[in-house]
Amino acid sequence: MPWTREEMAKHASREFQDGFYVNLGIGIPTLVANYIPDGVDVTLQSENGMLGMGPFPTEDEVDADLINAGKQTITELRRTSYFSSADSFAMIRGGHIDLSILGAMEVSEEGDLANWMIPGKMVKGMGGAMDLVAGVKRVVVIMDHNAKSGAAKLLKNCVLPLTGVKVVDRIITDLGVFDIDDSGMRLTELAPDVTVEEVKQRTEAAFKVADDLIKN
Repeated sequence: MPWTREEMAKHASREFQDGFYVNLGIGIPTLVANYIPDGVDVTLQSENGMLGMGPFPTEDEVDADLINAGKQTITELRRTSYFSSADSFAMIRGGHIDLSILGAMEVSEEGDLANWMIPGKMVKGMGGAMDLVAGVKRVVVIMDHNAKSGAAKLLKNCVLPLTGVKVVDRIITDLGVFDIDDSGMRLTELAPDVTVEEVKQRTEAAFKVADDLIKN
């Protein structure tokens, strides 16, 4: 059966390595913070000027002034530091963030990413997404495999305005895991009871199946 959002987030937590500086996008990616492996020390960075985010607060810990880039209330750690948004983006643009885990509306078979707007709908702006995909060392997308309408989100070419071109390294959906490199998109792992044929039926993008495909 397809992975739940929590299972997708737990799977994405395998990307964490000790000492990593990590930026988590809004939506499903924020759940990944709940699954940092034991013994792995990562520092979470937020575009609005915070390095070293703590977990989400309990009801009696909520501080309305302490929020992440998605405007969710969070907590601080003893090592937390605060700085201007300009300094925050200097970290991102300077290549100092090891990993970004983002949501997406569409991803192309070559790794193009569209995740910031749908034409005709009001949006607040691109936020930090364009800088993140351009400046971070590794970009992982975590999203539902298909839209609520059933439409494919892994496409030959993105239809929506792009956030970045050939920037995505890995995609984790509720059906499986895909890696993207110069040779194209490759299916490397399947969720339990999901078949390659089902993935092909629900995917527009062309992809290869890894010889060492993991079947859960």
